[in-house]
Amino acid sequence: MPDNTYENRIQQTTPESYTDEIRKKTEQSIEYYAHHPELIECRLKELGQEWDIERVLETNAASIVLAGTAFSILTNRKWLLLPLAVGGFLLQHTLQGWCPPLPVFRRIGIRTKEEIMKEKIALLAIKGHFDKIGQTQQGSQERLREALLTLK
Repeated sequence: MPDNTYENRIQQTTPESYTDEIRKKTEQSIEYYAHHPELIECRLKELGQEWDIERVLETNAASIVLAGTAFSILTNRKWLLLPLAVGGFLLQHTLQGWCPPLPVFRRIGIRTKEEIMKEKIALLAIKGHFDKIGQTQQGSQERLREALLTLK
């Protein structure tokens, strides 16, 4: 049975090259912070502030709906076609995991919530936050390797 989770729908509807580029940048970030563990806490705070693709799409849609509605009130009722189209795109995204702005936002590197979370987990693993779970004392290189494997 195919996996039809939201995350997979985003992956399936995003060009593979965009997803690969996002994954590469995430891996580079993890590798950098593995060599600079004193900066991990700061990076974790940044990741907590990062907007995921859902938030970006919702903000974009809401902004266009408001602008289209305002233009229709101030100038011409034909502007109501804009919020109508955006509403349709948002519904399409909800049902299919795709809408016209999605590839644009993925191309510029906007990540899904899961992609952001994978980086957070990898950084926490590098810091040793999960060592007690497995009762192992791995070195930082071993933790880096394990952290990168979580991205696959």
